[in-house]
Amino acid sequence: MEVDILNSEQQEIVQRTRAVLGDLREALATSNASDEDRAALAESIRQLDQLFLLVVAGEFNAGKSTFINTLVGQNLQDVGVTPTTSHVHLLSYGETVTETPVASGVWQHTAPVPLLRQVNIVDTPGTNAIVREHEALTEEFIPRSDLVLFVTSADRPFSESERGFLNRISEWGKKIVIVINKIDILDDDDRAQVIAFVKESADRLISGSQQVFAISAKKAQVGRDGDTAAWEASGFGELEAYITDTLDDEQRFGLKLANPLGVGQKLVGERLALIDGDLDSLKEDTQLLDDISNQMLVYGEDMQRNFQARLSEIDGLLFDMEKRGNEFFDETIRLGRIPDLMKKDKIQHSFEKVVVGETPRQIEQRVTELIDWMVEQDLRQWTSVADHLRSRRDAHADRIVGGAKEGTLAYDRQRLVDSIGKKTERAIATYNKEHEAAELAESAQQAVVNSGIVSISGIGLGAIIALATSAAWLDITGILAGLGAVAFGMFVLPNRRAKAKKELSTKLADLREKLVAALTEQFDKEMIRSQERINDTIAPFSRFVRAEQKKIGDRRSSFSALEAHIVGLKRQLHV
Repeated sequence: MEVDILNSEQQEIVQRTRAVLGDLREALATSNASDEDRAALAESIRQLDQLFLLVVAGEFNAGKSTFINTLVGQNLQDVGVTPTTSHVHLLSYGETVTETPVASGVWQHTAPVPLLRQVNIVDTPGTNAIVREHEALTEEFIPRSDLVLFVTSADRPFSESERGFLNRISEWGKKIVIVINKIDILDDDDRAQVIAFVKESADRLISGSQQVFAISAKKAQVGRDGDTAAWEASGFGELEAYITDTLDDEQRFGLKLANPLGVGQKLVGERLALIDGDLDSLKEDTQLLDDISNQMLVYGEDMQRNFQARLSEIDGLLFDMEKRGNEFFDETIRLGRIPDLMKKDKIQHSFEKVVVGETPRQIEQRVTELIDWMVEQDLRQWTSVADHLRSRRDAHADRIVGGAKEGTLAYDRQRLVDSIGKKTERAIATYNKEHEAAELAESAQQAVVNSGIVSISGIGLGAIIALATSAAWLDITGILAGLGAVAFGMFVLPNRRAKAKKELSTKLADLREKLVAALTEQFDKEMIRSQERINDTIAPFSRFVRAEQKKIGDRRSSFSALEAHIVGLKRQLHV
């Protein structure tokens, strides 16, 4: 398009069009757009510097070539009942009639036709031609068009293949004019029905109101030779006036710019649809991470609740022991048991048997059960995370089938989820419950030792508890020396009994506090370790999702801004 024949407003619109399409070209280059899409945009941008391009399309035998010959006033195109247009034919102005191949499948024709000074005309192969390359050539050339004249035959208007082809044309945002050819083969009633059917179908298939012309190209050719009646009956004059007069310089300018803008809008729309699909997919990824996070919260709450219940069982064992101790002191430290109180070994043995009894073994068993439970729950949580990742991987397997491109969201996600899933499954497969439990038991035992209950290491937890609790028995041997029986019975024994109960209560309270504190500390450490291990495993995927959300969100903003600019420019063109 020669900018020196444009007014200042038109020149500004052209410059803005070039700028926004240039930005789109850069955006496509960095967003994994196909080579075909990028080539279509580049071709449309180049078309800005060329004459208005009128593309004639339709099924073979719809009379396209006859229509073009009539329009230019010369028999430049072959006609026949079989597909005669096997290539794209570009008709342009020239002082002589020539026919030259200029590209693969494209032939250029020149002729001294005044209309071709302003408009280049393209004759395309039939969209239903037996040779499928014909249709491919047609579809490849459509994105370059500024105006499409779609020719359909009055004897079979809007066939199934024509409707499909029109849909594909409209996706490019092209201005389409419908031409019903061979209208002379119908009587008046049938003609009216066909025109109404085509108009209704066009409105349904293509957004916006479409121009529809009913003509007879054959009669128009006769009319060109001087048969006024044939010319009037052909209906060609109205269509010719639309092309030569209605499409004035301003209209052609608008359609000329609407072509690359329409291509740009289509490509932007496709990218936005893909981006929205990626964002939706990332929402599922985010949901997966949220599910795992929520699971960890619920897991922590459940573990804490169950842990407290198990501590209560240990606590209950110590309270029962204290109760037995009080009963033992009431029974033993009294005047009638003076002979027994004189026998230290007997009293100690009796205390250990009656009061301490099975408590150390029971507590050790409860702690062992607690440790086994913690290890089992940790493994179960790992398995749950692995199942989530596996379901996520399986849910998106269809996106990889057929070969998602390296560097795309689907490819990168699948590779990362596969890696994390395999790492998680390996962790589960190599999870040694016995080893984990032994390490945890040793840590708990050492925590009890380190708490100051006893200063002995290298012995079992039950032995530690037995030593701590047995130390509470009361050695009262020799307390009778120098005292009278009455004074002993009235004052000494009750005080000693009360003191023994207090010392036992204090010792057991201290043991309970330190044992619970040691187990709680170890439990909290294990919960943190379990959380950190899972977080470390999920962290690469979490970082990937956050980074992709930002990257794709920024890309969406960029393409949305381009779309807004393109829509704004198209509104200025009033086409």
